[in-house]
Amino acid sequence: MVKEKQIRLTRLELEVMGAVWALGSGSVREIQEHLPEQKRPAYTTVQTIIYRLEEKGAVRRVKKIGNAHIFEAVVTRKAAHSRLLDELLHVFGGSPRSLMAQLVETGQLTLQDIRDLESTLGQLEANKSALPPSRKNKRSGGNTK
Repeated sequence: MVKEKQIRLTRLELEVMGAVWALGSGSVREIQEHLPEQKRPAYTTVQTIIYRLEEKGAVRRVKKIGNAHIFEAVVTRKAAHSRLLDELLHVFGGSPRSLMAQLVETGQLTLQDIRDLESTLGQLEANKSALPPSRKNKRSGGNTK
């Protein structure tokens, strides 16, 4: 079985997965109708994408109602986003700082965004320090030196 982290999704596959995640499960028709109306792909296009996603191990058939197969996500939204971030960081030489600098330069990351992220990081650090020592080791992969 393909690990979640290894599944590479195209932009259209991600859009279709967004509909699957939102619905929980659904037929090709339900998934197609959940996509934005102004740029909704044809039924057969969505069907092809769903079958490709099934081949990749991103969705699976859970049941059949009449002639319609019902699909659900196997890959989580978090795993798909994590894969995208890994690829994006790779484009920037693995440096989050370079990526953030580019976002700042293009106006897509504001000072308020950075302050919000700083607050989130502070909360994550506080949560880490509040864990008992045995839990901290498990979170960091068990490496204690």
